[in-house]
Amino acid sequence: MLNPGTPIRRWLLWVAAPYALAARLRAWLYGRGWFRQRRLPVPVISVGNLTMGGTGKTPVVIRLAEWLSAEGKRVAILSRGYRRNSTVSKLLVSNGQDILAGPEEAGDEPHLMARRCPKAIVAVGADRYELGRWILDRHSVDCILLDDGFQHLGLHRDVDILLIDATDVDGLGASLPAGRLREPIQAAHRATSVMITRADDPDLVTAALTRLRTVLSRDLIPGQIIFRPEALVSVASDERRSIQWGRGKTALLCSGIGNAASFRMLAEATGLSILDETSYADHHRYTPVDVNDIRGRAKAVRAELVVTTEKDAGKLARLIGADEAIWWALRIGAEVTSGEDRLRELVTHLPAARMTEACA
Repeated sequence: MLNPGTPIRRWLLWVAAPYALAARLRAWLYGRGWFRQRRLPVPVISVGNLTMGGTGKTPVVIRLAEWLSAEGKRVAILSRGYRRNSTVSKLLVSNGQDILAGPEEAGDEPHLMARRCPKAIVAVGADRYELGRWILDRHSVDCILLDDGFQHLGLHRDVDILLIDATDVDGLGASLPAGRLREPIQAAHRATSVMITRADDPDLVTAALTRLRTVLSRDLIPGQIIFRPEALVSVASDERRSIQWGRGKTALLCSGIGNAASFRMLAEATGLSILDETSYADHHRYTPVDVNDIRGRAKAVRAELVVTTEKDAGKLARLIGADEAIWWALRIGAEVTSGEDRLRELVTHLPAARMTEACA
């Protein structure tokens, strides 16, 4: 997979053109009713993106689940469970009380969302409509959050939230395999709400807005989201420490995510002294050999801490000892810095008729 910041591979544009055409034709057929779009009997809120990975969907889904739970709504989160090793078509990751599947079975992000949203039902499956029906037959749910659902056109959604990474505007320049687009940028017009993530740098935000204004209607004003470090969490024991606790400590970074550069920036912002880092491909499956290599590297650079992401921590926990106090995960939260009122209104004040149907 191409990482954020990778230049467009222009020699592959001849392959990207038919890929983009196929994606556009598929969306057109759904829009004209040639392909059937099915509805669930509860409101559906989708969070997705146009590029391959790395826009911050998981912390945004977690934040929306927190908003909905605070409103007293019973939430289910449905995810594909990318790169999970379970072969069952439908898997319950959390029943809203207990976590029932680990990260290998469920996938990295669903397991993390189950941990961070303990009151939410979390389930994984390829067909999100059938998965939703399966959950609704077994649990009382008021609304559904669809993780990574922008291209899942077979399921009707009441709110379609599209995330655009301000640090990866170049990723909007070409479709796979030449670039990072899953479908042409013109697909952004399907969104109910567009949110620019990693919106810390005004110049990058301006570049993203300039690119988007060529395809968005004038009344759709993008909001902005930044990601902030919230705490350090022990990988071995789940003990939680404040960000201030880590300030000045030396650290080796370790991650297997879609945007390692963003993780490093967030870690540096906490005041950690970064000595070195070890990066793996997104959704990396750690082995005992990997963990020994990381231990050795941390010892070699004399790092006080090994700091990883919460997504990676779920997979690393089973490979380290309960007494290994140097392993910590950086907990990240999504903060809406522009357009929060509009987004809250969309998410928490769904159409009355849909909510009535959901609670019937």
